[in-house]
Amino acid sequence: MTAQRRIVTGLFISLDGVVEAPETWHFPYMNDEMGAAIGQMYAEADTLLLGRRTYESFAAVWPHQEGEMADAINGIRKLVASTTLTGADWNNSEIIEGDVVAAVKELKEQPGGTINLTGSISLTRALLAAGLVDELRLLVHPIVRGSGLRLFAEGSDQVPLRLTRSATFSTGVLDLSYRPA
Repeated sequence: MTAQRRIVTGLFISLDGVVEAPETWHFPYMNDEMGAAIGQMYAEADTLLLGRRTYESFAAVWPHQEGEMADAINGIRKLVASTTLTGADWNNSEIIEGDVVAAVKELKEQPGGTINLTGSISLTRALLAAGLVDELRLLVHPIVRGSGLRLFAEGSDQVPLRLTRSATFSTGVLDLSYRPA
């Protein structure tokens, strides 16, 4: 029997748990250390799982970029969870039809490598609630946003996690990996 595929979700997050619109607060903390960490996540994956908004944001930028990370992101298989998209024109992209949780469960049973879930907060929440996330990788930025969409909404069920890895970047960003406890 082959090993089950893993889903690793990677998120930029503020000290107060905000994950919304990282493009408005993340970039002052971007450096070579963080670039290497992000690059590693893409290098370990053979599939990129995205929600519609993240897909549209990435598809507007990455096809016009060059370099190792752009090549990895543009070349990887991309699956988009959306009930409103009618087409996915970015290279190697396809839309997940029907029940996303059921489709992801099925995807995990298929042969292949790591599935990287980037951004896509609603999708991340749904897969966490379904017990399908194998690793939660948080790049915790030393900033308090004060408002915005948080990873765990008020009133969420408890999600027991176990810290499996940590690193501190020179910018003060913490690179933390958690697995279900």
